[in-house]
Amino acid sequence: MKKVNPSIKNILKLVWIVYAIISVFIWLPKVDQMLTNDYSEVKSYVLLDDSWEILINGEAFHDVCLENFRFPAVKKGDRIVMKRRLPQEWAVVEGVLRLSIRHCAVRVYIDEGLIYEYGYDRLAAHKTVGSGFQFINFPHDYKGKMLTIDLNVSEDRVFSRFDSLRLYEWENAYRALMTENRLPWFLGCFLFVFGLVGSIMTMFALVVSRKYLRLLCVSCFAICMGLWTMCYYRVISIYAIPLYFVSLIEHITLYLAPLPLIIYMGDEVRELRQKAFHVIYRGIVCADIVLLAVAVALHAGDIVHMAAMLPYMVVFMILCLAYFFVVIIVNLKEKASNRLYLAGMLIIVVSTVYDLVSYNRERYYGDASMLVVKGASSAGFMVFVFILILSFYIDLTQKMMQETERNSLIKSAYTDELTKLHNRRYCMEYMNRLQDEKDSCYTVLCFDLNNLKRTNDTYGHAKGDILIRSAAEVLLQTFAEFGIVARMGGDEFISVLNLADPDKVAALLGQLHQNIEQKNLQIRGLDMSIACGCACSRESSGNIEKVYQMADNRMYENKKRMKEEGDNAAVRALKMPSDS
Repeated sequence: MKKVNPSIKNILKLVWIVYAIISVFIWLPKVDQMLTNDYSEVKSYVLLDDSWEILINGEAFHDVCLENFRFPAVKKGDRIVMKRRLPQEWAVVEGVLRLSIRHCAVRVYIDEGLIYEYGYDRLAAHKTVGSGFQFINFPHDYKGKMLTIDLNVSEDRVFSRFDSLRLYEWENAYRALMTENRLPWFLGCFLFVFGLVGSIMTMFALVVSRKYLRLLCVSCFAICMGLWTMCYYRVISIYAIPLYFVSLIEHITLYLAPLPLIIYMGDEVRELRQKAFHVIYRGIVCADIVLLAVAVALHAGDIVHMAAMLPYMVVFMILCLAYFFVVIIVNLKEKASNRLYLAGMLIIVVSTVYDLVSYNRERYYGDASMLVVKGASSAGFMVFVFILILSFYIDLTQKMMQETERNSLIKSAYTDELTKLHNRRYCMEYMNRLQDEKDSCYTVLCFDLNNLKRTNDTYGHAKGDILIRSAAEVLLQTFAEFGIVARMGGDEFISVLNLADPDKVAALLGQLHQNIEQKNLQIRGLDMSIACGCACSRESSGNIEKVYQMADNRMYENKKRMKEEGDNAAVRALKMPSDS
């Protein structure tokens, strides 16, 4: 089969990469256009941000506009009551109020009549309430009536401002949410599906080789970041999942995300010679496992919920990023591929810092100006995932090349160059292994190629090489299925069979004679004949050195007899020694 030029392969790979990039740039805008082509109609809503009367722990605020209203970050147990009169006229026929809840139990009243309640049963049981959007039905006859929202905070310092309240058409409420957050929705779904498929495939691949562990880490990391992105930006609300479960997924995936990244970076740390890096790495692994176990235990016992542990986990993640950033820089001099890690870590640090700063400014200070760019960290994580995959591919390719080179060297060390059979060294090591095995049954056959010197002297070494290769072929054809065949050097060969039945060995020797005759017919003027001697393990109580010596002595006896009586007659007369 004709081999493809390596340069052509590289050109084809480059063409494929360029094609993929162009396809992404062409089709992504088209997909985005499909989501937004009717957004001007879907996004219409009645804004309910002005004219609020708000009571926070007894302190009253009048004529409040939610967009500009800021207050100190709330504490667990705070009560907030919000009131305003609904408009007399609105264009919405079947309305639904989109209410953003952040770890609060909530009751909604219309003219003192309760129309919606959420979270009070969980609040009474000291369970997490969760965060997200709730969609509350608003019949048409509520126009002009008093709207009251009663909030009871379940966690400390979870918000310091109110989100906008909007009244949508029921059929457009979820579509508007998905369209407004289409970037994090797309990134989150992509990362989750990619990670799920990758983890399933690599779990099967791990059965074959441990080298796929890093790819499994990348896949698990992608799953965590995909789910966290959809939960953090509330787009998972379109799947009608309970808020407390959404909040649980958000925090679990965020807290779990460092673990596969830590495992992935283990190989990079092990390549460093400084013991301090190894000690710090083991400390990070232990700290992450302990933090996860403590977080799960405290949350399961409703002692401290995961939302309250977020600041500590954020600090831990920042320390991990800083540590691995240093590891990559230290390794940068040794491996050029680490430049990809460095670029990826820079992207993650910048995007994560952006989201952390914007989140904390919005949560503690009510400043939402930086939330205009949505999905910054998820986009950074997606780029980093691709960098990890590319780095894994480069690393795997290098390891495979090294392994191939090592196997080639090992093969050349144990292979006879002319015949491609095993050489004397391999045969000796193989027999030593047999010697160590108890109750092993085997037969050793020693061969000597007749008339090699005469062929070399008469016709030249090229003809002698043909004779040697032909002998190797018939020996391999006859005995390879039952053991090993090796060239001991010059015109001497050996076969060690995994059987000791005299009848089976005799049948194989008969087959050898037929194969020799067939080879002589195939190659004109070959005139090949082989002397043979054999001995089995039962003849010397399993001492393979003695068995080999007996087979070698019998081979020389057979060679002498062949010269005296004629080659073919001697081969036909060759029999296995009796068991006695």
